[in-house]
Amino acid sequence: MSFAICIAQQNFVVGDIQGNARKIIESARIAHAEGARLLLTPELALAAYAAEDLFLRPSFLAACEAALHQIAEASAGLPGLALVVGHPQGIAHEPGGRCHNAASIIRGGRIEQTYAKQRLPNYEVFDEQRYFIAGQGDCVFEVDGVRIGLLICEDAWHAEPAAAAARAGAQMIVCINASPFHVGKSAEREAQMRARVSETGLPLVYAHLVGGQDEVVFEGASFALNADGATAMRAPSFEEILARVDVTAGNGSLVLSGAVSGEPGWESQMWAALVTGVRDYVGKNGFPGVLLGLSGGIDSALVLAIAVDALGADRCRTVMMPSPYTADISWIDARDMASRLNVRYEEIAIAPQFEAFKAALAEDFAGLPEDTAEENLQARIRGTLLMALSNKFGSVVLTTGNKSEMATGYCTLYGDMAGGFAVIKDVLKTRVFALARWRNENDPYGRGSNPIPERIITRPPSAELRPDQKDQDSLPPYEILDAIVERYMERDEPIDSIVSAGFAQADVDRVTRLIKINEYKRRQAPVGVRVTRRSFGKDWRYPITNQFRA
Repeated sequence: MSFAICIAQQNFVVGDIQGNARKIIESARIAHAEGARLLLTPELALAAYAAEDLFLRPSFLAACEAALHQIAEASAGLPGLALVVGHPQGIAHEPGGRCHNAASIIRGGRIEQTYAKQRLPNYEVFDEQRYFIAGQGDCVFEVDGVRIGLLICEDAWHAEPAAAAARAGAQMIVCINASPFHVGKSAEREAQMRARVSETGLPLVYAHLVGGQDEVVFEGASFALNADGATAMRAPSFEEILARVDVTAGNGSLVLSGAVSGEPGWESQMWAALVTGVRDYVGKNGFPGVLLGLSGGIDSALVLAIAVDALGADRCRTVMMPSPYTADISWIDARDMASRLNVRYEEIAIAPQFEAFKAALAEDFAGLPEDTAEENLQARIRGTLLMALSNKFGSVVLTTGNKSEMATGYCTLYGDMAGGFAVIKDVLKTRVFALARWRNENDPYGRGSNPIPERIITRPPSAELRPDQKDQDSLPPYEILDAIVERYMERDEPIDSIVSAGFAQADVDRVTRLIKINEYKRRQAPVGVRVTRRSFGKDWRYPITNQFRA
């Protein structure tokens, strides 16, 4: 006995219910033509993940139900193929309220049974208890004489749902998923699924979503494990694919097999996540292209390289906006990089606007030294110019601030924070440099090698808002700053513990204070791609008014 399972590792769009249904039906037709007996779609594929408060709208749930029946009707023309389709399911006694995070087994023109997710995550970026009611009971269905237990995502991170399926007679487990990416998450998933395989003695197939949705991305990398925990199949990361797993009975057990893709390094993972986030935010929201200020510095250089990899040079526009403090090498390097990537480049000097603002404020500022007020004026002039171009031509402005800056408030409201998408807001400065070096050594999307001039990477970072300014004039060295941010913000380590780890008390106090007092800025920042375990987004919810200091 043998049969094939296909995994629809695809990029679904939140709210495009008809488009998602068509994609599922087309995948089913291809799987059927290839002789597969089972097609797995990702968690909530019909609605796409995460639809947030759309799940609370009765009309949204009704549209999903109607589309589910369309898929069932289409399955009548695909004899012998079973489909597992993820979808939200309304609950009769809760009109307009919470629903089930469900998956239905569809075959031969009918919905055979529906399973509701039992474990509802409410941590990190997850908010499932706001939208869903936990299901009860196991779900075991049959394909070519093999009994298959069905789980949904978080169910498989706990022992009991899989154990219950095994007790109900399952001979293998399939799990459909929408598990947001962060660097290292794919290895964590495979480790957790190996634990379920070890506990149940059953092989497991893990079907995963791919694509970007606002600030979260999903990397695919669907996989299958044999009963001994060995990897039987692993689909590529960040690619839409109809992955295949062959199931064969032998010596009283099931053996899975398929193509096994390699595991990329962290730079490759993070780069692909950032590219996916930009591509899908721009594409799914219908923007014609992107616009950014190209300063000759490392952050804007990295954002441009990501944008070109995501969209192509013809959809990227750059503007250099020199001030009286802009170094000549900044002009030269910005022009060089724009030329290397063949993007549209222009220069708009901001000195006239800067002088006009200072003249307007001269009476109020009389007798006072120049300080951050004048520095921020320059950033806000640049933000206004970029937003004007965005309004006129429709391209979305990409901001260029990194996580180190977002953490410490080393950014200007309505200035360099002005824009529609913050590409590297979850990338610490030390990783900005590492990614720039990695991209110069690699050309994963065929957009051109060595796109970032070496001097942009090696020169000391500066906002260039006052004479001879350097970032480290007002911040600890980035190696220290980033380590403190990672420990305090990403891992929730207390201040005393960070100091005990060898960091200077003054540095720890300074960085953590800056994190706390700049929450009001982050609340007004655009969304950006989440690539770490904890970003300044859905998984960071701190009060602006806050006197806690530990």
